[in-house]
Amino acid sequence: MLLSHEPATGRELWRGTPGDPAAEIAAARAAQSGWARTPLDERIAVLRRFAALVSEHKDAFADLIARETGKPLWEARTEVDTVVAKVEISVRAQAERAGTRELGPGQRLAHKPHGVLAVLGPYNFPAHLPNGHIVPALLAGNVVVFKPSEKTPAVGERLVQLYREAGVPEGVVRLVLGGPEQGRALSAHPGIDGLLFTGSARTGLALNRQFADTPDKILALEMGGNNPIVAWGLADHEAAAATIAQSAYLSAGQRCTAARRLIVEDGREAPLLGALEALLDRVIIGGPHDHPQPFMGPVIDNDAADALTQGFLSLVEAGGRVVRALERIEADRPFLAPALIDVTDVPDRPDAELFGPVLQLIRVPDFDAAVREANATRYGLSAALLGGDEALFDRFWSQARAGIVNWNRPTNGASSAAPFGGIGLSGNHRPSAYYAADYAAYPVVSTFGEASGGIAVGLR
Repeated sequence: MLLSHEPATGRELWRGTPGDPAAEIAAARAAQSGWARTPLDERIAVLRRFAALVSEHKDAFADLIARETGKPLWEARTEVDTVVAKVEISVRAQAERAGTRELGPGQRLAHKPHGVLAVLGPYNFPAHLPNGHIVPALLAGNVVVFKPSEKTPAVGERLVQLYREAGVPEGVVRLVLGGPEQGRALSAHPGIDGLLFTGSARTGLALNRQFADTPDKILALEMGGNNPIVAWGLADHEAAAATIAQSAYLSAGQRCTAARRLIVEDGREAPLLGALEALLDRVIIGGPHDHPQPFMGPVIDNDAADALTQGFLSLVEAGGRVVRALERIEADRPFLAPALIDVTDVPDRPDAELFGPVLQLIRVPDFDAAVREANATRYGLSAALLGGDEALFDRFWSQARAGIVNWNRPTNGASSAAPFGGIGLSGNHRPSAYYAADYAAYPVVSTFGEASGGIAVGLR
C-alpha cells in the first residue's frame, strides 16, 4: 500500500497500490503507432483541451499540489499556471525546432517520435516538471509511461486523469505508481525507447551508468545544482537581500536552481548581511492555507528535514560559523527556519546539494577569487551576479560554468520559453523547457524525386 501525507499537518491525503511497469509499458506500446499516425493538428487540439481543462480546475488542482507538497497556495497556483502555459510554448517549440521543412529541391527535413518514453517526476514541482517532459513527448507522437515521485502520487495521478479527460487516449499516457523499486523496473525495462528524468544527481548518475550500454535509447537528465550567487559592488543592499532570499529560500529551498552558496567580498559584507537578516526576521513560515500566506512552507517530509539538519550540523562540526541556525519550528513537522552559515574557513567544503533552506556564506578577497569559488563545483546549473556594471557581468558571464547565468536576478525562476539545463552533474547536455522538443523526436532527412537511375562510369 502506498500512502501520501500532508507535510504541513501529517494527515493522510491519499492511498493506493503500486503499479506494474511491464504491464503499463505493454499498454503504451500497443497505442504508440496509432498515436504517431494521428495528425499533428489533432495532437495539438487534444493538448489544448488539456490546457483548458487544467485552467478550468485550477483552484482544485492547486489545492491538491499545496496539500501534498506543503508549498503555499499562492505558489501552487503559479505551478498550475505553468502547466497550462506549457502547451502553447511546446507547440511553438515543436514547430521551430522539430517541425518539417524543405531543405531545397528534392530534400526534406522531418522528425519522428522515439516510441515509448518513460518519465520520472520529482516531488518539488510534481505537476509542472513531469508535464514539461510529457507535453513535448506527446506532441512529437511518443507515448509516455509516467512514474511520479512516491512522495507526491496524488498530484501525479490527477495529472494523468486530466490528460485522459481532455481526450488523450488511455494507452498514450500510462501511470506507474510506486517507489524506487517501480522506478528501477521502469528504467531498466527493454520495452522503453528512452527515459526523461528530473531529480537528484545521485539518481541521474545511476541512470547514466545504466543506459551506457544502450545508445539506441534517448536519455535526458535534468539534475540538481550547488548554485552560486555572487554579491559584488552593491548599490542597493536591501534589493540584493531580497534577491538572495528569493534565490535561496523560495519553495523552502527545494528548487534545483536555488542558491546554495553566497559569495561576497571579505570585509564588505556587513551591510548586505544586516539587510538579509532583517528581511529573514520578517519571513512568514507556515502551512499552505495559512492567512496571511507564508513565504515558504515545510520541506517535503520529516526524513528530508532530518537529513538537512544533519547536513547543517556537519558543516558546523567542520568549522562553519552559524549566522542563522537551521531551526526546527515544530518538533514533529518538517518546518525549517531559513539558515545561513559562514563556511569560509571550512576545509574541503563538501560539493553537495543541500535541498532545502540552507545558504552557505563564503568570503573572498577579490573578484577573480569569487569566480573561482563560483566554479568550484561539479554541478553547473545556475549562477547569478548581483551588483557591478555591465563590464563586470560580461566578465562573470564569460567565466561562469553554468547553463543559466543571471545578473541582478535570482538564480531560480527560469522561463519555460527558454532552454533549461546545465553542465557537469546538473545534466547530460539535453536541456529541457523550450529545448525539450530536441530530445522528444529525432531528425530524418529525405531526398526524393522522379524514378531514375543509372551508373555513368566504371561499368564494362
